[in-house]
Amino acid sequence: MSAKELLEKHRTYFRSGATRPLSFRIHQLETLKKILVEHEEELVSAVYKDFKKPEMETYATELGILHDEISYTIRKLRNWIKPKRVSGTLINFPSSNYTVAEPYGAVLIIAPWNYPIQLALLPMVGAIAAGNTVVIKPSELSSNTSSVLKKIIDAWFKEEFVTMVEGGVEVNKDLLDQDFDYIFFTGSTRVGKIVMEAASKHLTPVTLELGGKSPCIVDGTAKIKTAAKRIAWGKFLNAGQTCVAPDYVLVHSSVKDEFLQELKNAVKGFYGVNPKLSPNYARIINGDHFERLCSYLEDGEVYSGGRFDADECYLEPTILSSVKRESRVMEEEIFGPILPVMEFNSIADAIHLVNAKPKPLALYLFTENSTTERLVLKECSFGGGAVNDVVAHLGNRYLPFGGVGNSGMGVYHGKSSFDTFSHTKSIMRKPTWLDIPFRYAPYKGKLKWIKKILN
Repeated sequence: MSAKELLEKHRTYFRSGATRPLSFRIHQLETLKKILVEHEEELVSAVYKDFKKPEMETYATELGILHDEISYTIRKLRNWIKPKRVSGTLINFPSSNYTVAEPYGAVLIIAPWNYPIQLALLPMVGAIAAGNTVVIKPSELSSNTSSVLKKIIDAWFKEEFVTMVEGGVEVNKDLLDQDFDYIFFTGSTRVGKIVMEAASKHLTPVTLELGGKSPCIVDGTAKIKTAAKRIAWGKFLNAGQTCVAPDYVLVHSSVKDEFLQELKNAVKGFYGVNPKLSPNYARIINGDHFERLCSYLEDGEVYSGGRFDADECYLEPTILSSVKRESRVMEEEIFGPILPVMEFNSIADAIHLVNAKPKPLALYLFTENSTTERLVLKECSFGGGAVNDVVAHLGNRYLPFGGVGNSGMGVYHGKSSFDTFSHTKSIMRKPTWLDIPFRYAPYKGKLKWIKKILN
C-alpha cells in the first residue's frame, strides 16, 4: 500500500467518527497497556538485541514510563474532553463561551532509535487520547525493536486506526510528502528542519522534539559526591544515547579535581573495573555512530575510560578533561558515553559559555546557592531541566517536555500530550431574546462609547 493510499484509509476511518467516543479512546489505551504487559519479555529482548541494554534500564526508561502515562491518561481523559467554559466580555454581552478539544485527524509520528519503544508509543498515547488515527514510522536503526513493535501493532489494532510503517529514508520521504493533519517528530535538529520544510508545503502543524548540547553546571557549593553520581548515571544511561543526557560539564575550578575523581569513582561503582563485562552497560547502536564517537576521543585528555571494541560497538564510559571550547566534541551533540569536563571561574563565565551555543533541550545545575540558581534559570534559555539532578524530570507527567529554538518546538507528556494532538476550538453562543442595536449602523455618536468599553 502506498503512503497516499494509507493516509486516505486513515482519513476515511477518522471521518467515520469511530475514534471520537470516550469509550473507544479508553478501550484503545487499555489495549495498549495490555500489549505492554503481555509482550514485555519480547520487547525487552528486542531492545537487548539492538543495544545490549539491561532489563532494568529498558523497563524504567521505556515500559514503566508508558504504563504510568497510559494509566494517568485513562483516569483524566473524561475531564480533558469536556467543553471548558470561559468568561465572556462586555462587548459580546450577553453570551456563553467555551472551548472544545477536537482531534486533528490522521497523525504521523516519526520516532528515533535510541528509546525505540517509549519514543514511538508515548506520543501515540496522546494522539489516541485526543481522538486521532496514528501512523508510526520507527527508526530502521533499532530494527529488532521496530520489527517486534510492528508485529504487535498489526495484531492488536485495526490498520486504518494505528499503522506502523517500517523502512528507511525513502519511506520517510514518501510519508512526509503526504498531507497528514499533524506531524510529531523526534530526532536530530538536522532532520527536524527537513520535516518542518516538508510540513510547510501542506501547512501541517508540527511538534519537533530535537536535541542539542545539554550543559551541566557544577558550582563551588555543590555536594560533589552526589553531583558526580547523578551526572554519571544520567550521562552513561543507555551508553549516553539519550537526548537529554548531560552533554558536557562546566565545573568550578575550586572543585574540579574533586569532581573528576568522584565522577571516576561513580563510574567504577556502577560498572566495575571493566564496564565491558558489566551486565548494566549498553552498547552503541551501530558502527557508524561508534566510529563518530571514537573520533571525539582525540579532542581532549582521557581522564578515565577510553577503551573500545569495534566488533561489539563497545565504548567505555569516558571522561575527557583539558577540552578546548572550539573542539568538535564541544560543537556537535555527542549522543554517546563521552563526557567533556571544562572548568570556569565565575558563574557569569559559565552562563556566557552556555548562551554562546544554540538553546539546549536540557540544562542541569548543581548548587546549594539559591542566588546562583535564580541567576542561571533566569539567564539561560533551555527546554527543561533540573537543579541538583539530571534526566529524571522526564519522569514527571506534570512537567511538559519539549525544546526551544534549535532543540525543538512544542511539548508533550501527561495533559500536554492530549493538548498537543488536539485543536482547541473556541465557541461563543449568543441568545436571540436580546439584540442590542448599538453595534449596527448608523454609527454616528457611538465611537466614543466603543472606546470607553474597549479601553
